[in-house]
Amino acid sequence: MALHESERFWLRRYPNDVPPHVEVPAKLLPELIAESVERWGGRTAFVYYGARWTYRRFWEESGRFAAALAREGVKAGDRVAIYLPNCPEYPIALFGALRLGAIVVQVSPLYLGQDLLRILKDSEPKALVTLEILYPRVAEVAGAYSVPSVFVGRLREFYPWPNRLFVNLVLRRRQMPTAFPRGPSIRPWRDALQAGGPVPSFHGDPSTTVAIFQYTGGTTGKPKAAMLSHRNLVANVVQANAWNTTQVPGEEIIVAAIPFFHIYGLTIALLMGLAAGATIVMQTRPEIRELLKLIDKHHPTQFPGVPALYQAFNQQPDLSRYEIRSIRYCLSGSAPLPVPVAKRFEELTGANLVEGYGLSETSPATHANPVHGERRDGSIGLPLPDTEERVVDLETGTRSLAIGEVGELAVRGPQVMLGYYQQPEETAAVLHDGWFRTGDMARLDADGYAYIVDRKKDMVNVGGLKVYPREVEDVLFQHPAVADAAAIGVPDAERGEVVVAFVVRKPGSAVSEEVLIQFVRERIAHFKAPRSIEFRDALPRSGVQKVLRRVLRDEWTAQHPAGARAPD
Repeated sequence: MALHESERFWLRRYPNDVPPHVEVPAKLLPELIAESVERWGGRTAFVYYGARWTYRRFWEESGRFAAALAREGVKAGDRVAIYLPNCPEYPIALFGALRLGAIVVQVSPLYLGQDLLRILKDSEPKALVTLEILYPRVAEVAGAYSVPSVFVGRLREFYPWPNRLFVNLVLRRRQMPTAFPRGPSIRPWRDALQAGGPVPSFHGDPSTTVAIFQYTGGTTGKPKAAMLSHRNLVANVVQANAWNTTQVPGEEIIVAAIPFFHIYGLTIALLMGLAAGATIVMQTRPEIRELLKLIDKHHPTQFPGVPALYQAFNQQPDLSRYEIRSIRYCLSGSAPLPVPVAKRFEELTGANLVEGYGLSETSPATHANPVHGERRDGSIGLPLPDTEERVVDLETGTRSLAIGEVGELAVRGPQVMLGYYQQPEETAAVLHDGWFRTGDMARLDADGYAYIVDRKKDMVNVGGLKVYPREVEDVLFQHPAVADAAAIGVPDAERGEVVVAFVVRKPGSAVSEEVLIQFVRERIAHFKAPRSIEFRDALPRSGVQKVLRRVLRDEWTAQHPAGARAPD
C-alpha cells in the first residue's frame, strides 16, 4: 500500500549533512543579493574574457540601470524583457529591473521571428535589453509589436581595453557593420549606465510578487509563462546551496557556460553563486574548446552543466594539457545524464558529478543526488529540503501509487510557481493544492529516490505496451560506437506506434543499423527496440541542449506518408 505523502516525506533517507528543512528568508531577491554585496563588496563577482566586476561595482551599475528604467516610465509590475546571451549586461539588467519591482521576461537569444513575437505579444514588455547583433531581429517584428524602450549594448563594451581594440580592428578588416542602430525607442546601454540617478526602492510581499516570466513548452508546444515569485527563487537558492555541502561561501569559482536565459542557468549558475559570494566566470556560448581554456585559466570549483556538455568534455583528446582537477562539484540538469558519461567525467576530473532534476515551473530544482551520500545510477536523487514528492495515477492525478509503480511525478514545495500568466485553465491542469504535476513519468524506490522513466508526452504506445524513449536511449548509449542518440514514436499500421531511433556515431565508427538494433534487442524487450535507425551528424537541440524530439518527429513525418509503417 502506498505511503501517504507526509509519511513518505519524513521517512525519506536524507544524507547526514543535509537537513530536511531550511529556513527561507522572507526577502525579495535583490535583498538577498544585497547581503552578499555588503559582505563581499570587494570580491570579484564576474569575470568576462579578462574583464572583472566586483560585487560593489555590479550593484552600483544595476542601480544605475534601475534609474534608467524608471526614467523610461517602468514601474513595479511592468515587464522588462532580457534578450541576451551570457554577458555582464545580463545580471546588471536583471537586478536593475528587479530592484524596481518590475518582472523580468526571459527571452532566449536563439529566438527570432514568430518565436520572439509570440513572447513579446504575450508579455507586453515596456522595455527590452539586447545587443546590437540581436537588435535586427527585434526590428523585424516591430511592426507587429513595438517595445517602447529598447536598451542596446555591444559585447565588446564589456571586454577589457586591449581586447576591445582587437575586436574593433577585426570588425573593420572584415568590413562588418559597426554602425550603432538608431531609432526613437533605442537607448544605448553605455548611456543608460552613465546617466545615473536615484534608485527607487521597492518593497513587496516575496510570496506574491512575481520576479520572472520563464517561458516553457518550447520543445512540446506553444510556450507559456511560468510566473516565479521572489520567494520561489529565494527558496530554491537556499535549498540548492544547502544541498551543495562542498561549498565554501566567499571562496567558490563557478564557470557559467549554461545560459542564464534558461531557469537552470539562472538559478544554478548565477543566483546561487551570487548568494554564496562566488566568482562567476561567464562564457557567452558553451563552445567546448574555449571552455577548456577558461577552466585551465580560472580554476573553477563548480561546473554546472548539461549531459551534452559533459559528454563533449569527455571526448576531448587532449585533456591532459589542461588543469581540470580544480573542479569539485558539478550538478547536471536539463536532460537525463547517462551513467557512462558521469563516471568518465569523474574519472577525468576527480569531481563529484551528480544528476539533479527540475522544471521551469519549479525555479527549477526539486531533486538531486547527494554529494557525499549514496548516489543511485539512473536516479535523479532525493527531493531538496522542504520538497515533497509522490507518483500519481495518470487518470486523476490525485491517487498516490505504490513504491515501484510508474506514474506521473508530482512535487510540492516553496519553489513551485504561482501559475501560468493569463492561462488559468493550463494552471488548473497542473496545480492542485500546491502539488505540481510535472508531466514526467517516474517511479520511487523504498528510500524515496526518484527515477524518471520519460516525458508523459513522449511515451510510445506499441500495440498497447508502453515504451519510454529514455530506456531505449540508455541502451544505445552503452554501445561504444554511439556518441549521441534519441528515440521517438512514429505511426504504424499494425501496432499504432513503433520506435525509431536517431544516432550520431563516434568519429571513425562505421557501426551499422542492423548491429545497433540487435544490440538493443539483446538487452531489453524486443517490442522496445527501434524498428529503424537513422544516422545523423548531429541531433537538434534546444538552447539548453535538450534533444528536440518534436523536431525529429516533424522531420520523420515529412519524409514518410501519413501513417506509413517504419521499415521492419
